[in-house]
Amino acid sequence: MSTLLYRLGRACFRHRKAVLAAWLGVLVVVAVTALSVMKPFTSSTTIPGTEAQRALDVMEEKFPSTDDAHVTGEIVARAPAGQKLTGGAPARAVANLAETAAETPGVLSATGPAAKTGILSSDGRTGVIKVVFDAEKAGDIADPALRALDQAAHRARTAGLTVEQGGDAFTPATEIMGPGEIVGVLIALAVLVLVFRSVRGAVVPIVTALVGVAIGVLSLLAMTSVITMDSTSITLSVMLGLAVGIDYALFIVSRHQTQVRQGMDPEESAGLATGTAGGAVVFAGATVVIALAALAVVNIPFLTVMGLGAAATVVVSVLIATTLLPALLGFMGQRIAASRIPALARATARAERRRADPRRPSAAPRWATTATRRPWLVLVLCVLGLGILSAPVTDLRLGLGGGPDPHSSAGRAQKLIDDSFGPGHSGPLVVLAQGPDRATTTAAAQQAADRIKELPDVVSVSSPQPSDSGDAALLTVTPASGPDTQATATLLTGIRDVRDGIEQRTEARLDVTGSTAVDIDVADKLSAALPVYCVLVMGLALLLLTVVFRAVAVPLKAALGFLFSLGASLGVLVAVFQWGWLSGPLGIADTGPVLSFLPMLLVGILFGLAMDYEVFLVSRMREEYVHGRPPTEAVVRGFGHSSKVVTAAALIMTAVFSGFVLADMQVIKGMGLALAVGVLVDAFVVRMTLVPAVLALLGHRAWWLPGFLRRVLPDVDVEGEKLTRRAAARPALPHPTPQTVPALPDRLDGLDGQGR
Repeated sequence: MSTLLYRLGRACFRHRKAVLAAWLGVLVVVAVTALSVMKPFTSSTTIPGTEAQRALDVMEEKFPSTDDAHVTGEIVARAPAGQKLTGGAPARAVANLAETAAETPGVLSATGPAAKTGILSSDGRTGVIKVVFDAEKAGDIADPALRALDQAAHRARTAGLTVEQGGDAFTPATEIMGPGEIVGVLIALAVLVLVFRSVRGAVVPIVTALVGVAIGVLSLLAMTSVITMDSTSITLSVMLGLAVGIDYALFIVSRHQTQVRQGMDPEESAGLATGTAGGAVVFAGATVVIALAALAVVNIPFLTVMGLGAAATVVVSVLIATTLLPALLGFMGQRIAASRIPALARATARAERRRADPRRPSAAPRWATTATRRPWLVLVLCVLGLGILSAPVTDLRLGLGGGPDPHSSAGRAQKLIDDSFGPGHSGPLVVLAQGPDRATTTAAAQQAADRIKELPDVVSVSSPQPSDSGDAALLTVTPASGPDTQATATLLTGIRDVRDGIEQRTEARLDVTGSTAVDIDVADKLSAALPVYCVLVMGLALLLLTVVFRAVAVPLKAALGFLFSLGASLGVLVAVFQWGWLSGPLGIADTGPVLSFLPMLLVGILFGLAMDYEVFLVSRMREEYVHGRPPTEAVVRGFGHSSKVVTAAALIMTAVFSGFVLADMQVIKGMGLALAVGVLVDAFVVRMTLVPAVLALLGHRAWWLPGFLRRVLPDVDVEGEKLTRRAAARPALPHPTPQTVPALPDRLDGLDGQGR
């Protein structure tokens, strides 16, 4: 693979104009396609094969509703203290508001609280105007209609009412690139300037990452014409695309810049950097893609789309890093090695002097020396610290929250409804009774209603609502607790336990459904599938790393280290989002269960990133060991070679992920925080502290491989070690400018497919 990537890098460098034109053409095509065929996002959650989903499908058939084909919104109005919406000025104001909403172009109907089917709180102060729009999705609603409703709400506020707008129609769309993401990119740019000591070199990874994200996201937007997609899928793709796009380019550009500064011809250097660092990029990208694509085994459509969409963006990032990036390096030529900014030029000169003076070791070897000199102390401290961070995981609760931003009008509307009608009003449980005839079905539904009323945490149970055919009936159960609480989940279990006896006494079938039941079933299914998914991913990690490092202990150590990183990430997530620690500074208004799909996403993403750092750090240590150095010295020298780029990569990923913590949606905040903490812990605690200590303790045993595996396993040269050795062994060619290190040859001919 290294030779193929080497030749690809040289070809893209040489034909840089054609490569650039091709990628710009791809960008234009996907942009035009997306703008032509894209459809609005959907927030529906389906889970095939479960009781709640089967019952929902039956309800759509037995109880058809015209409202289901149109997007709806809620205008919540509250009268001043001591007044009611049923009389006086508040009644006139809410009536005018409902009438204006009904007459607004683009609105099919508006049902006020005074109507027969209207929604009014028991104290008469709060009412809900249900607005049905002539649109299938919120994105299809015309802006003039929304502005007209905003003006009507403003007039009602002037009349003394508290008015907020909520529901699907009024929930603000998710920003693909908000202020937080931009801040993350700027921090990444600053880190790159410090690493490369060149603005030109720092801009290249940012540009390639943005191009990759644009192509990936626009491709996903085009796919909305044939599949349903949640906006969270796009956000995850942006988050991951930016992080891995910048990091993958960093690895290659760092290798290229070092080689050019040492006197290598830029074209040869681009090829060699693509064949060496590019090999690790391909391995890391493939690992992330496989882990994300494996989310499909859970068989939950929205999670499958989320995983495949993010995986597709990673594929684009890898392709750009191995093709477009060498082409851009071709446009820069020798300028990648220099900077016109005096401060950066002086910093480069100082770094070169330190590198040439063996008596002045840099901070990285000193850190590794400290870790290897007292390995047991480092091991105990790291395990103890990671154990403390992971402790909150024992209280992990999963759910599908992700409601509107509490600071938005939609969030305030939901707060008014919860305070006035109870937190269970917006998430009722629905019992579907099915029988051979109307009498049997209605009797079974009534028995169920009587039994459910006796259960704890029940506010009300509606009378049976039969279908037109008479073979189905509905009960609406309003819980006292919110949809994301453990009490509601316990109530769902209680209802399903109660129905068993009724089904035995009658010929009817009872199923519990509704959006709340669907969400609870999704969380339960994900909780059951998480161990299987972890075993699958961990097995993949052990297999791949055994092939890469041709050792047994190193993969086992890497897998255990990954579990520590995952535990610390989930522990911080529980402490912040469930317990409320630091919720104020992070802008988290409501605490609750952790998103049910977040642990699986963390496993997939952090696994790939952890293996990325493992390969870059440990492969250089293995190279030093293979060359005959003692185990501890090999660890220190290898760490000194690779720690700088891994440190920069981890800081960049942490900055990008942290930028998403500033988002308004709780879903995005949780994803950003968990990934930022996971990367920070894995890179700096596990890979750069724990790994040197463990390898020092193991000594020669770290690199042991049984004889039968040595004969069976392929020799995979991920970082192109053999390619580098062959290049160094060739006679050096003269370079037009004096350099401290002789230039490597301009071509590498006669290499086979393994880089030999």
